Amino acid sequence: MKDEKKKIVIIGAGIAGLSAGIYGLLAGYEVSIYEKNQVAGGECMGWNRRGYHIDNCIHWLTGTKKGTELRKVWETVGALSPDQEFAGTEVFYTSCVGNQRATLWNDLERTEKELLELSPEDEAEIRKFITHVRYAQSCEVPSSKPMDMMGIRDYIEMGRSMADMPKVMKEYGKIDLEDLAEKFKHPVLKKLVSGYMPKEYTAYSFIVSYATMASGNGEIPAGGSLAMVNRMVKRFRELGGTLFCGTSVNRILIQGKKTYGIALENGEQITADYVICAADARVLFTQLIGEKYMNKRWREVYSDTRRYPLFSGFQIAYSISKERYHENGNVLFDCEPFMIGGRSVENVCVKSFAYEKAFAPESKTVLQTNVLQYDEDYFFWESLDKEEYRRKKEELIGIITDRILTRFPELEGDIEFLDCWTPLTYHRYCNAYHGAYMSFVTKKDEKPFRVKGTVKGISNLYLASQWIMAPGGLPVAVVAGKFAVQRILKKEGRFQNGNSLPLS
Repeated sequence: MKDEKKKIVIIGAGIAGLSAGIYGLLAGYEVSIYEKNQVAGGECMGWNRRGYHIDNCIHWLTGTKKGTELRKVWETVGALSPDQEFAGTEVFYTSCVGNQRATLWNDLERTEKELLELSPEDEAEIRKFITHVRYAQSCEVPSSKPMDMMGIRDYIEMGRSMADMPKVMKEYGKIDLEDLAEKFKHPVLKKLVSGYMPKEYTAYSFIVSYATMASGNGEIPAGGSLAMVNRMVKRFRELGGTLFCGTSVNRILIQGKKTYGIALENGEQITADYVICAADARVLFTQLIGEKYMNKRWREVYSDTRRYPLFSGFQIAYSISKERYHENGNVLFDCEPFMIGGRSVENVCVKSFAYEKAFAPESKTVLQTNVLQYDEDYFFWESLDKEEYRRKKEELIGIITDRILTRFPELEGDIEFLDCWTPLTYHRYCNAYHGAYMSFVTKKDEKPFRVKGTVKGISNLYLASQWIMAPGGLPVAVVAGKFAVQRILKKEGRFQNGNSLPLS
């Protein structure tokens, strides 16, 4: 008689949860995932409004380049196929100040040429910037195994593959984007390097992001975020996994120093040999197991928003005609200031989804805005009652629409509101801490946040989440799912450098 399979229960069916589920099945476990929402995906989500599809998540997907370790992970979990089609965008983003503009093209030679033409007086800084973007093209997200499970040979190989990254860190590792902006003389170049991401980010974060796009390792999968999630769900089910949507978990069951399963909101108890929490980390420590299991590092980042800030977005989706709007990629433009809570906003970012024909009726496209939001903005939205919240959204929709029409008067009479969402939306839908859709911002004077994804005091509970490693996002989420299963294999003595099982 065959031994029964050991059982893994996973809380949350976002990218991390689905990844953990798929790797668990590949490793021979029985796997069930419990998701509080009616559909899987978490923050990697899209939805329909009046015949249009709104994509919430993928600006670019890190790990799309064939031959990279992360691309192997994306293919293993079914998110990408070996012959995956991509949107084929040419632009990282464009910044506009007044009537002048600058674009970071994926073609670095084109970018360098245009920036030098715009600002010859910044030649030395421009050439240095482009050179270091080229160096940063070697940077990859560690994806083979958790870094604490690596051996000397792994570190040597990683160092060899990313040999140019120390040059980037030496030049840009101790300054933030605000500091980087001060190195340039031209106002458009100042805004170009400091306006797209929160200015508190270290400068190398921006360099690496641009390098990812320029190297072809950060493309947009055809069909967008929801289509990618659905491919992962299909893969999970085909491997024999069970997905329960619309099923909230109330707590993790603990006896002594082990978990023996989960309790659902309806009172039902589900037993398991291992539990992987792929929900928001704050929910784990405040609701599912209690703060007594929160270690010093977690307490540190949650207690100090100045040292470890978070960001989100106030976003609006519109319908426009393709013929009237000809911008490529994300466009950040300055505008007449307006207030959100107690903070003045002077820039709006817009993006056209014209590259996805299926997102809109023929001749139309979706235009989305994103205004960066911070911890204090989340607290502002949270302080409003239901009616105040509705009124403030309507007020800002009117203001931002006006700013768009001022910048793009050709859209007058041809821009129609579709939907609007705030940091509070992310909190309500995904339990996202402070409405953040990325992990803690790495500031120039702080170490990047990283934890193992284990919980001290509970030997068979693991955390698979974008929160375990800065900067978070989809690549961290998908490898976190893989890493959680590898830790289980190591605990059982079945992990042999990842080569004994199909866990590439």
